[in-house]
Amino acid sequence: MTLAAGAAAIGCGQQAKLPPAEVSDGNPARGAQLITDYGCATCHTVPGMRGANALVGPPLDHFGNRSYIAGALVNTGPNLQRWIRDPQGVEPGTAMPDLDVTPADARDIAAYLFTLE
Repeated sequence: MTLAAGAAAIGCGQQAKLPPAEVSDGNPARGAQLITDYGCATCHTVPGMRGANALVGPPLDHFGNRSYIAGALVNTGPNLQRWIRDPQGVEPGTAMPDLDVTPADARDIAAYLFTLE
């Protein structure tokens, strides 16, 4: 789809669908463990994860198919990693805390989130 065609589709009330996001160099299995280690289930529902059914933050299912992260960033691998590492820098005042996530951990968490159905 060309840029003009995409803009025309949006102008007609149809949202252009982006391809699912991914992090090709991340380790999703490690990311799943990190979700537990960082306590993400304290606030989020995480599909397939026992006991991860909190309702403070949004559920983390279908993450790769979302258009935006926190309503502020286009949902891409680099943007998700940025959000995971510095949520207050992206969206000041957000309820998402800064957990001092390392770049490697953010990459693997993002890779895991993009696998969720």
